[in-house]
Amino acid sequence: MATTPTAGSQTLSRGLRALEVLAEAGSPISIARLSEELGVHRSNTYRLLRTLEEHRFAIRDDAGLIRLGPRIAALAHGVAPQLNTAAAPALTELAHDLGMTAFLTVLDAGDIVTLASVEPGNVDASIARNPGVRHPWDRGAPGHAIESALSPVEREAAFGSPAASPAALAARELGYALSESEVIEGVTSVAVPLRIPGEPPAAIAIVHFRMPESIDTVTARLHLAAREVLASYR
Repeated sequence: MATTPTAGSQTLSRGLRALEVLAEAGSPISIARLSEELGVHRSNTYRLLRTLEEHRFAIRDDAGLIRLGPRIAALAHGVAPQLNTAAAPALTELAHDLGMTAFLTVLDAGDIVTLASVEPGNVDASIARNPGVRHPWDRGAPGHAIESALSPVEREAAFGSPAASPAALAARELGYALSESEVIEGVTSVAVPLRIPGEPPAAIAIVHFRMPESIDTVTARLHLAAREVLASYR
């Protein structure tokens, strides 16, 4: 028998959804947009926002626009902490070497979730990829790379079918996955799978404004980063 959510659980649900909206936005948003996304009156959104601000899960800039706060990074680091720790140096070097944003993703309940991201400091512009951002597993290079490394039993458990998608089959043959404008319009991503016993299926990826000039160079560097993470994992 279905039960009606209590006021407390509904408020918590809205607060968590607010964090998802901020993560998915990719840039600071207005209180009006947040209210619209949540489907609640602006006064209710203000109350939620004040609580999130008190705990530093959300902050507002001088223009009053809202973005995720520093406490989110601490929570993200607490998810698969050993994997995060092992990946941090490899992601930093990868971002610097390629001049592209490097990030680590994992499979979570049918979504691909960004655990860690490093933007290069040696280029004029890069693409932000906030920890906690999620998107459906069947979009984007990280999802294709992760699926390519799953067994039929794992695929059925995760996606309801043991058959690999065409994108996963292509990624398995090539040794990497490539996507253009699948998650964000005008953005290209390249990813390789990362499997570590005891950790969720993962992928290391880069995002860029355009197709890399040398895909072989990029994929070789991604595979090196994956090996470095495996070697550093404790």
